[in-house]
Amino acid sequence: MESPLPLLIRPMTLEDVPCVRQIDVLSFSLPWSERSYRFEVMENTHSSNWVAEVTLPDGSREIAAMMVIWIILDEAHIATIAVLKEYRRQGMGKRLLAQGLLAAHERGARLAYLEVRRSNLNALAMYEQFGFQVVGERPKYYQDNQEDALLMTLFQLEPEKLAQWV
Repeated sequence: MESPLPLLIRPMTLEDVPCVRQIDVLSFSLPWSERSYRFEVMENTHSSNWVAEVTLPDGSREIAAMMVIWIILDEAHIATIAVLKEYRRQGMGKRLLAQGLLAAHERGARLAYLEVRRSNLNALAMYEQFGFQVVGERPKYYQDNQEDALLMTLFQLEPEKLAQWV
């Protein structure tokens, strides 16, 4: 289902960090620190950071989703991506991921990879729609419950295919 609200996907700014951190806290049992997000925005030259901002009916804006991608040589690593619960299943995650991967391609990335909880079926389904394939696992990767992480790779970033999601 497409979001009925106007959506702007844009680079993350330092001013976004408190909202981004809150999305992380609400989405994950092992959230990053605010300091970590500040580092990504201000210091990490390999980091490509994005937010999805909705315009509400009253004209105000809210950050509904965020993503951090690390770009190292020709590889894009999706470090984190999350959508606020009330905006999930509206296509925002797909649009955000596609925009981030297109930007990574522009910076020289030709493949992408990530880790995802084995139990996160919604995320797995989204990644598979993009062409990510499970290539391995990290047993007991997540410290909170010892859940395994599945390693997924998108072997070729194809801008024309990614553009369909933007």
